[in-house]
Amino acid sequence: MSRGLILLPTRRAARALADAFLRAADGRPLLLPRITAFGALDEAPLALSGALDLPPAVEPAQRLAALTRLVLAMGGRDGAPRTADGAWPLAAELAGLMDEAELAEIDLAARLPDAADPEHAAHWQKTLAFLEIVTRFWPDWLAEQGLMNPAARQVALLRAQAAAWEAEPPNFPVLVAGTTGAVPAVARLLRTVARMQQGAVVLPGLDTVMDAAAWDALDASHPQAGMRGVLVGLGATREDVGPWLPLTQPLACSSQSKPTRGGGSSSPSPLVGEGRGEGFVPPERFGTLSTALLPAAAMGDWRDAETPNTTGLLRLIPADQQEEAAAIALVLRGALETPGARAALVTPDRDLAGRVSAELLRYGVVADDSAGEALAATPPAVFLRLLAHAVAEQLAPVALLALLKHPLAAAGLAPAACREAARHLELLALRGPRPAPGLTGLRLAVKHARGNGQDAAVAFLARLEECLAPALRMASAAAEVAPEAALRALIEAAERLAATDGASGAIRLWGAEEGEALATHLASILTVLPGLPDQPVVRLPALLDAVLEGQTIRTRRALRGRVGAEHPRVFIWGLLEARLQSAELIVLGGLTDGVWPPATEPGPWLSRRMRERIGLPPPEERVGQAAHDFVSAACAAPDVVLSCPRRRDGAPAVPARWLTRLDAFLAGQGTALAAHPAAQWARQLGQPADGPRPVAPPRPLPDVRLRPRRLSVTEIETWLRDPYAIYARHILRLRPLDPLDESADAARYGELAHDGLHRFLRDHGTAWPVDAHQRLREAMHGTLLRAGLRDALRAWWTPRFTRIAAWVVETEIGRRSVAPPMALFTEIAGEHRFERPGGLFTLRGRADRIERRPDGKLVIIDYKTGTPPGQGDVESGFASQLPLEAVMAAAGAFGPELAAEAGELVYWHLTGGFEPGKVRPLFKNGDLAAGVAAAGEKLLALIDAFDDPARCYLAQPHPGARPRFSDYAQLARLAEWAVADDAV
Repeated sequence: MSRGLILLPTRRAARALADAFLRAADGRPLLLPRITAFGALDEAPLALSGALDLPPAVEPAQRLAALTRLVLAMGGRDGAPRTADGAWPLAAELAGLMDEAELAEIDLAARLPDAADPEHAAHWQKTLAFLEIVTRFWPDWLAEQGLMNPAARQVALLRAQAAAWEAEPPNFPVLVAGTTGAVPAVARLLRTVARMQQGAVVLPGLDTVMDAAAWDALDASHPQAGMRGVLVGLGATREDVGPWLPLTQPLACSSQSKPTRGGGSSSPSPLVGEGRGEGFVPPERFGTLSTALLPAAAMGDWRDAETPNTTGLLRLIPADQQEEAAAIALVLRGALETPGARAALVTPDRDLAGRVSAELLRYGVVADDSAGEALAATPPAVFLRLLAHAVAEQLAPVALLALLKHPLAAAGLAPAACREAARHLELLALRGPRPAPGLTGLRLAVKHARGNGQDAAVAFLARLEECLAPALRMASAAAEVAPEAALRALIEAAERLAATDGASGAIRLWGAEEGEALATHLASILTVLPGLPDQPVVRLPALLDAVLEGQTIRTRRALRGRVGAEHPRVFIWGLLEARLQSAELIVLGGLTDGVWPPATEPGPWLSRRMRERIGLPPPEERVGQAAHDFVSAACAAPDVVLSCPRRRDGAPAVPARWLTRLDAFLAGQGTALAAHPAAQWARQLGQPADGPRPVAPPRPLPDVRLRPRRLSVTEIETWLRDPYAIYARHILRLRPLDPLDESADAARYGELAHDGLHRFLRDHGTAWPVDAHQRLREAMHGTLLRAGLRDALRAWWTPRFTRIAAWVVETEIGRRSVAPPMALFTEIAGEHRFERPGGLFTLRGRADRIERRPDGKLVIIDYKTGTPPGQGDVESGFASQLPLEAVMAAAGAFGPELAAEAGELVYWHLTGGFEPGKVRPLFKNGDLAAGVAAAGEKLLALIDAFDDPARCYLAQPHPGARPRFSDYAQLARLAEWAVADDAV
């Protein structure tokens, strides 16, 4: 046996077979045969002469960089990218097209010109001109460098091996197992092995009982389409295939008539069957799945089908992706209760795999994930990517804070001290409006910040300047930089920023396994970047993301910082890794259309018709391979759980077509798959043992001495609508933090409109200049210029302010022609004290505009850029700003000149839109004096009510009058009780 050779499709299958040999030997010493994966032939070629005769394969990074240069050389012609970050992913697509064509042994240069139909030829010429990169320029580059494409080299090695064995068959057993594709070079090697005296080919999951008519009607998306392609490549039929013989029987055969060995419909392959433990797959399961997935032309056979055997098959129907992950984790964890049992999740959905890995950590289980982790998601890579974004965005608040709060950031301090300094800088300079670019802007923001600790923040900025100096110098030197120099500057800055007071940055950044993998990859990238042209600094983050795309590392985040290793009996496999594998329990996860099976996209270059004309396999072939993987995995364990969530990404999920077929077939037989209860278990995990207990609304009851005795007229509305907000702001003294990198919004729009009108009326008052329209427009536009808005936002708001200015001038001319104001005051502040049983209460306010009419009465105007309150809200007291300002004015709160009764209360609704403004007077059909008096009485009643020690500060007690926005809704846990409270 040790002289034999076994060829398998993947390295994982080779490792699994070695483990199976050891299990079969029950721990006895054993000399294993040579086990090799098809994908490793370039590393360990079987025919040394063939490998030595071929040029070496081009390195992946070198290939992508060279293709990127060729794409950029087009200069943007016909929509080609002009920057490397766009050209690098396109280079990867071109490399994929070449690999696919070379594996199919198609000469693109010869076939592509005839790919398009004549009516599409004119449009196709543009694509064909672009694809000259791979048909003309790339072959020349390879010849000049003395290299080969990896796929072309693999095909050449397979040809050389087949030729060597045909010329001189080996004198040892050769077995090829698990091949499911129809690559011509592999087919030739299989044909050679099948004809050798000591050769055998094992075909996994071949359906030997499907009738000939159904077999002939198979389309590319059927599970057996790949097997049929293999047999065609072997020059054989299903009648030539015999059942797999147990390993204990000799491989008796003749060189002329020996059948190719294959897995039939009722016998699982020994390569996957060895080491199954106590349970075996029911032999009828394959037949049940085969019947359910018959091609459409043969579905009449369902009527005559035998009673299906669904023993060991279960359905899992979670509500969404997160519940699916939690339920699958429970299923895998439950399997570990059986001694020696192995459990695996098989899925092409990497998001699901990551969620399940995270859920398993709840039970202290670290799964062996075959796909590992994306290199770009490891801490050192994330740190480097954040640094690139911060530099490209000139230390903008969000980008800088994300960098400084990364665990690797230290700036020469202890990590905890760096985090504390970053939080302090955040409060001083990064919240609120964006500071000016770069360190200069940050220093200026710190200088003008309110609060303590400016000196410490300035010292921290000096540390950052020293750490980031290489990258900042690179970014400020020119608008475009050489990619190699930029990457070296980023690496140097990252090492400086990662240094602590006790360890160098290089050790912290590159010391762990993921750091070593990143360093290795970046070293290979640095060797190929010199050929790329200079790139804009703002594109460097995207270029870094592009060069990291597709790189993986075996170390997973689950192990990082944890004691322990991967569990030896819990696995997560992709579809390729799951081939020829077995376990005691397997969960097939993510069985939704578009995931498993994948979407049938023909790719960015060729349509389905074009692919067919040049001989490339149709996109549906990937669906057929995924279907074969589904059937094989469903027959690889005694217990199999088929999982499909009801919703995916917030939308209803479409179950995989195979699940739909299986459900329909079983329903016709009067049965169905049993449901696995894990979804219900997952829902119960987050629930308390004695059932949910809704939280009660908060009812704070502070001491009367702590209650506020001074509020503004706008806070009176809050006091009515949301007393809890007054409690949090004035008693707990909590203030909401400004947003990071606060952008101008509707509130800012209103502030600027108020400011422009105030400046104009302050300068002119009751006098009305002849050129009022021009002066008001200049005042409004000047306000926008002083605000430091983004150019796009200023351009958006300028015409609105122009329309507001025109409307105000027109309105003022009409008003003043009837009753010109005797006095006019804008943005005037005042306060009034009320004597109450609980003590003095001060009401303060700032009126947008107050005029005194010729009859001595006042006109109080409030500007609203949003929707002004209606008369009903004013009368109910929920919008009492203007009536209370009238109360204050009558009491002389705004000065003796304005100590008079209000004659008008008016909102000016200023939108600047199609209708730039509108006058909305209050109490048009009612008694204004009575309304003002009622507002004053309601205020006094409100003051007295909250002077009662038994009065609570409830959170939004009036469901029909809740505020539009509240800074304290989360503190009051409003979302937890408000819905139930409204229902009651």
